[in-house]
Amino acid sequence: MTTIRDVAARAGVSVATVSRVLNGSGYVGKDTEIRVKKAIQELNYRPNTVARSLANRKTGTIAVILPDIMNPFFSELARAVEDTARDGGFTVIFCNSDDLGTREQHYIEVLRQKYIDGIIFASNSMGEDDIVYMNENRIPIVVLDRAPGKSGCTVIRSQNAAGAVMAVRHLMETGCRKIAHIAGPGELITAQERLRGYRKAVKGFTWFDESLIVPGHFSIRGGERAVSGLLERHPDVDGIFAGNDLMAIGALKALQRMGRKIPRDISLCGFDGVEMSEWTEPELTTIAQPIYEMGRKAATHLIARIRGKAVKEDILELDVRLVERNSTRRRKN
Repeated sequence: MTTIRDVAARAGVSVATVSRVLNGSGYVGKDTEIRVKKAIQELNYRPNTVARSLANRKTGTIAVILPDIMNPFFSELARAVEDTARDGGFTVIFCNSDDLGTREQHYIEVLRQKYIDGIIFASNSMGEDDIVYMNENRIPIVVLDRAPGKSGCTVIRSQNAAGAVMAVRHLMETGCRKIAHIAGPGELITAQERLRGYRKAVKGFTWFDESLIVPGHFSIRGGERAVSGLLERHPDVDGIFAGNDLMAIGALKALQRMGRKIPRDISLCGFDGVEMSEWTEPELTTIAQPIYEMGRKAATHLIARIRGKAVKEDILELDVRLVERNSTRRRKN
């Protein structure tokens, strides 16, 4: 088996020089680097990654903690993270927390013991104490989409409140005169921001009532259940803004079972822009987040931190856009 000493002998350099080339650390002249890489190729040398990780506590592995990998939003995020990490030479481990704080804490401890180089969080249950813990233990982290109130780390998310305003105004422009909101879990910052945007857009209208806001729990089943109670109280609702696409799809199913025509009777708009929103009949109008870009930026920022580069610990909000489809198209008044 070829060893690092064999590579050093072939290139005519020290073992330390080969190590610097392999780890990308320390100064190595360009000509020397070329000789070392040529020797590695000629000898088909494969570094012992286990030994390297024990020596420098780096494994070339990052972890992503997700609340629900079955949610297509998080699946699309995960794909972007994996693509970007692979291009940067990193392997990705995915952990599904099922929105359970105890499971997330277990993952954090296990990952720390295994010398994971960094963690991307898209978990609902993450709190400020978790960030403090990881900062104290020098674990590079990036938070995706759902940040605690005081982040203390890099947070990448989209413009949730602005997107909600965009959705409601679009429904109004298509002729809707009484618009309800199916909201996500109240403890999540994303749901809070989308609700805030809805309130801002409907503020001052005489038709608005608090009972037009119903919980949907960011799930298809939640969206289905929300519609039934909503229309019992407000049979004249002609527009619904759902806080994510899954709830909108559930609402669509329930409305169709009730015999409501979309968009003739009720217009419907979701939020996220997941691929599934194109598969419904009619196709779902949505406020699309740049999901792939969010995942790419999260991985890029984390890798930069792992490599010791200065990264501003701040909240980065990405633009959203309206994707108009048949669930809201009607003759404008």
